[in-house]
Amino acid sequence: MAKVKGAKPDLSTEEKIKEAARKVFTQKGYAATRTRDIAEEAGINLALLNYYFRSKEKLFEIVILEKMQILLGKIGPAIMDDRTSIEQKVEQIAEHYINTLLANPDIPLFVLGEIRNNPDKFANMIRTKTKIVDSAFFKQLAERRPDMDPLHFIFNMLGLIIFPFIGKPLLQLITGIKPERAATLMNERKTLIKTWFLAMLEAN
Repeated sequence: MAKVKGAKPDLSTEEKIKEAARKVFTQKGYAATRTRDIAEEAGINLALLNYYFRSKEKLFEIVILEKMQILLGKIGPAIMDDRTSIEQKVEQIAEHYINTLLANPDIPLFVLGEIRNNPDKFANMIRTKTKIVDSAFFKQLAERRPDMDPLHFIFNMLGLIIFPFIGKPLLQLITGIKPERAATLMNERKTLIKTWFLAMLEAN
């Protein structure tokens, strides 16, 4: 029988479980998720899930590592590159983050929520991924504005990029904007963030 054009290929049982885990963990968080919830979402029995993955913790580790790789994977190389300017780094970071979060709007709340609930578990993972205080970006900021802690600029930049996604439900409620308009605004911010960031660097 010919394959239906555009039809999705059957997922393996292991991938079905991981896909279900991504969905359930993102919706409920680690603490509120049961392995039975994941099995039901995957359409399999609990024994089969336990055959592929020994524990909820193992599945969660896979999911959180995937999410963090999506969120942070390209940021480390950008901030560590001593060949690019501050302006280029801000442009790259804004472009990457906004594109990533438009495609994966659930990531910030999920990752930040789990880090807040268990900071020690993720501390080493995050430090390894970013190393912000040892980065070329940090050193460039310190050289440009020796009168101010570079972390202020980094906090402001991340706030400009990430807060609209974290606060999206509230922002849509109080402004009445539609999802399409919200996406347009976020794409516009790719350029605006660079402008605002450079203005902060020059401000007295």
